Amino acid sequence: MLDGARCLRDGLLSTSDTSDHCFDQFISPISNPLFFEDPRTLTESRFIFADHNIPGSTLGGNAQYYALQVRLALNDRLSIIATKDGYVRLNTDALPNDEGWANIAAGLKYNVLWDLDIPSIWSVGATYEFTAGSRGVLQGNGDGDFHVFLSGARQLGCYTNWMTGTGIRLPVNTTKGSTLWYWSNHLDWQIACNLFAVVEVNWFHWLESGDGASFSTTGFEGFDLFNLGSSGVAGNNIVTGAVGT
Repeated sequence: MLDGARCLRDGLLSTSDTSDHCFDQFISPISNPLFFEDPRTLTESRFIFADHNIPGSTLGGNAQYYALQVRLALNDRLSIIATKDGYVRLNTDALPNDEGWANIAAGLKYNVLWDLDIPSIWSVGATYEFTAGSRGVLQGNGDGDFHVFLSGARQLGCYTNWMTGTGIRLPVNTTKGSTLWYWSNHLDWQIACNLFAVVEVNWFHWLESGDGASFSTTGFEGFDLFNLGSSGVAGNNIVTGAVGT
C-alpha cells in the first residue's frame, strides 16, 4: 500500500489539481447525482442539468434543474463537498409556474479505507441542506435535512469497476419532510482511453412520511432534489436505472 499523499498533487484550487490520482481508473456516478457520492478525495467543479417530466398522476408537467457541484480536497483523506445548489424552473398542471433557487447542501467526506492492492476505496460523509430555496419551486421547506452516507469503489478487472453508495436523508422536522433511504450501484467498463460503458441502478425506500401539509401532497415524494414532506409514502419503493457511456 502507498501513502495517499503520494498520489495527491498539492496546490491551490485555482492553480493546480489537488485530487487523489491513485484511483484514476474510476469514473464518477451519473444518476442520483445529489446523493450518490464518489468515494474518492476530489477537487472539482461539476455542472448538472436535469430535464424531468413529472407524471400526471402527481403534479403533472416538467422541471428543469441547473446546478454546479463543488468539491475541495483538504488533504489526502478529507474533502469539503457542496452537492446541492442551483436554479429550478417548474411548470406543473397543479401549481402556478415558477422559477427560483434550490436549497443549498454542503458538508464533509472522509476516506476510511484505502487499498491500492485491490484496488478499492471507501468513504463516509454527511451534508446539511439549508432551506434557502424558493417555495414557489418546492424548496425552502421545513428546518433542513441531514444526509449521512457511505460510498465505496472497487476494481473488478483490468477494465471493469464497481461503485456503490447508501445513505439516509433525515429531515430535522419530520412532519415537514419525509425520511428516505437509498442504495445506488454503478458498473462501468472501459472501452477506450476516455470512454466507458455505464450501467447504474438506484433503489429508493421511504422510511417515514411527513404530514403532507407543506405542499398539500400525499402518496408521492421527491427523490434527491425535492423533499415535499408528503403523507402516505412510508414503505414506498422505487427503482430507477441508467444505461449509457
